[in-house]
Amino acid sequence: MKVVKSLQLAIVAVAASCLSLSASAQDATLLGAGSTFVYPLFSKIFAEYDASQHVKVNYQAIGSGGGILQLTNKTVDFGGSDAPLNDEQEKKIGVPVLHIPMASGAVVISYNIPGFTGVLKLNGKDLADIYLGKITNWNSPELAATNPGVKLPDQGIVVVHRSDGSGTSFIFTDYLTKVNTDWAKKVGKASAVNWPAGLGGKGSAGVEGLVKQTPGAIGYVELAYAVQNKMPYAQVQNKAGKFITPTLETTTLSSNVELPADSKVSLTNTDNAKGYPITSFTWALIYKEQNYGGRSADRAKTLLKLLWYNIHQGQKDCEPLNYAPLSKSAVKVAEKILKSATFGGKAIL
Repeated sequence: MKVVKSLQLAIVAVAASCLSLSASAQDATLLGAGSTFVYPLFSKIFAEYDASQHVKVNYQAIGSGGGILQLTNKTVDFGGSDAPLNDEQEKKIGVPVLHIPMASGAVVISYNIPGFTGVLKLNGKDLADIYLGKITNWNSPELAATNPGVKLPDQGIVVVHRSDGSGTSFIFTDYLTKVNTDWAKKVGKASAVNWPAGLGGKGSAGVEGLVKQTPGAIGYVELAYAVQNKMPYAQVQNKAGKFITPTLETTTLSSNVELPADSKVSLTNTDNAKGYPITSFTWALIYKEQNYGGRSADRAKTLLKLLWYNIHQGQKDCEPLNYAPLSKSAVKVAEKILKSATFGGKAIL
């Protein structure tokens, strides 16, 4: 038993030393963590970048909240997040953090309605009322009014949500906050909220599993994830009153807006009459001043060159993986943000 215990302690010690290893000691590999939403895209881009530039990237899909925490603790070179830093997170970090848009994507509403083979239509108010626990049956008058001529079953609705801190949850709750005053007052928007009803699943896979296994379930996942896993998803009514199918085109249209210089913008409930209303950028987060924690100037430059590649050549990988590529205006904003990064006060690029 003593030998086994000693081995267990040794394994824990090695794992801890790997996590605490300073970035400067790992110059062969860039470290990233965060958004599960962007993981398929990052995996493809990073593999191609390594093949051509011989730069390895170890990205751990642990959720946007986890990525922000790892960046705060300076255990990664960059974080991946589907939500911009809030005031509390910025205050905790204490120094400027840059938000570089990588792509945009949609959050879709998936469902498991026994016997129903059509396309479900939802408006924002009813969707929020479902998640508030106010609408509890698929044949409710509210849903019948939104789906005329469609017979929805007398089946209870089982709400499914993320149990972990998630950029996907932030996008979803940001949208619900804009379209339902009751939701805004009682729940609000955040990467993790106090859900009024339902079951929690960890990560997109957890939500998918619960929706597929539970008759009457409704949940939210990324468009790319839903397509890859053959999950049905609803049309959602936008601000213009049109029911929009989430596609790459309608996702791009929703982000066709004037961007602020820091790129921190909410795209949900878009003003674009043809845009899908539950969309967002996904960002790479880095420290504006890269000279910290014993990092080398070469490591900082390697990181910036990788992200520059992401917003240019890497964009060709977006559409095949069901992400919406950055618009020309978004690329220009991203370029300026990257050029503002410094090492010892001097521009890196």
